[in-house]
Amino acid sequence: MSHTPHQLAADFPDYAGKIHELRQSDAHFAHLVSQYDAVNEIVHKAETNIAPMDDLDLEEKRKERVRLKDEIYALLSR
Repeated sequence: MSHTPHQLAADFPDYAGKIHELRQSDAHFAHLVSQYDAVNEIVHKAETNIAPMDDLDLEEKRKERVRLKDEIYALLSR
């Protein structure tokens, strides 16, 4: 499998341990990460033309990815 850009551990290397810990101990955090991973995979497939989508839908998915990443970062940095 190829590397998917924007994976949380790569984007937040200083928080890799905390990401793992919170995924195990915080159900809400784990759910956010699962949602983020799913949206990130959709965006990656669209951007690489594996599963193309129209520009408006892709832009909405990108915005959703940013919103999820912001929420995850807020939990990581508290």
